[in-house]
Amino acid sequence: MESKRSDVADLAQLQDRLLDAPAYRKAYRDPEFLSGFDGREVRLLAEYVKPERAFEKAAIGSTVVVFGSARILPPDEAARRLELAEQTAAQTPSPDADAALAKARTAVKLSPYYQTAREFAELAATKNDVFNREIGPDGRICPTKQREFVVCTGGGPGIMEAANRGAFDADEPTVALNISLPFEQRPNPFVSPELSFNFHYFAIRKLHFLLRAKALVAFPGGFGTFDELFEALTLRQTERMQHLPIVLFGREFWESVVNFPKLVEYGVISPQDLDLFQYAETAEEGWAIIEKYYANEAIRQN
Repeated sequence: MESKRSDVADLAQLQDRLLDAPAYRKAYRDPEFLSGFDGREVRLLAEYVKPERAFEKAAIGSTVVVFGSARILPPDEAARRLELAEQTAAQTPSPDADAALAKARTAVKLSPYYQTAREFAELAATKNDVFNREIGPDGRICPTKQREFVVCTGGGPGIMEAANRGAFDADEPTVALNISLPFEQRPNPFVSPELSFNFHYFAIRKLHFLLRAKALVAFPGGFGTFDELFEALTLRQTERMQHLPIVLFGREFWESVVNFPKLVEYGVISPQDLDLFQYAETAEEGWAIIEKYYANEAIRQN
């Protein structure tokens, strides 16, 4: 009788090849699967769940999200760079030196926004106690079980650093939703370590920005700031997210780069869409808009 293939095979070797096969690895211990194309759904879910559990553990009930340029410098640093640029332009004149000088002058012009963002975040971190208390069953005012209006940024330099720094100055927790970029961006040093996250997927990062936001603040910025701001405006316009105040700091900047009334004139947005946001110049003005919004909201609910 002819021997079958299984009769002559080394069974131990057959079993060893199974134990060594990638398919036999536990999925959560299979780096090739997790980092490959087929693991994308798992990675997306992980990027949602990991911060969500951290927020729950830290009892973060809501956030004040601050957007703005990563390139805006602290006033003292901007002044230092301008002085160097002026010296270079005077000692070795050239088109490049002139361009660097113009850039340095613009940086000085924008640098006050760094201080304003820092002051605003400190206000949000210290004056949010009005949102961190509630009336208990016995009629007494008591602290809420969750932290409300926690400052949240993209975690990078510039305006993001300023906002995290303001909350840090107030000794309050502050959130950073960083993301891997071609030009590697390290988190600024003022973020709470337990609330500092690093994303791969923009979509999940955007979700976490707006999921628990109770206010959105935008300082002058570039593509990233516009992306986040206009996405929030679109979601509010279409009633696809919670109602919240949207504050634009620096009317001169915003009106010079976006002609909102012209959008109404062309009929591509409605006149009432201009009510989705308000302008502020100082930290106090920005925070007052948020306080007034929720004071009116409380009146409407009652």
